[in-house]
Amino acid sequence: METIKIKENISAFGFRVHTFPDGIKDAFDTLQGLLPDGIDRTYYGISYMDNDEVVYHAAVQELNPGEAEKYNCERYTIQKGEYTADRVHQWMKKVHTIKDIFSEMLKDECPVEDRPAIEWYLNDDEMICMIRILDHATVAAK
Repeated sequence: METIKIKENISAFGFRVHTFPDGIKDAFDTLQGLLPDGIDRTYYGISYMDNDEVVYHAAVQELNPGEAEKYNCERYTIQKGEYTADRVHQWMKKVHTIKDIFSEMLKDECPVEDRPAIEWYLNDDEMICMIRILDHATVAAK
């Protein structure tokens, strides 16, 4: 594992995958098809637990203001800060292992809405599993 620092909030847009985990590929294919430059965008999977249910959002980085509204999508923000990260090479062949990677990263915790599990798809070969590291000020405020 490594630590990755995201220097600025990342604006993204997309939608919830209601047929998780089966609908994930279709959701990303739909997002990619919406955009004229869809193949050249950065994609994210954003997930957390809501009671006993995994809530999963397929998202793409917003490059131009108003894209979320233009494509009738939800808006998301990937918070700046430090993240515990684990790189996965040949991720398409290892999709079944992603939940285990996040389980190991979180140990006894579950991802929650204000601290979701993030899948950052760098390309068709490499993705990064990330969980934001809480700083002392964040912990004290909770």
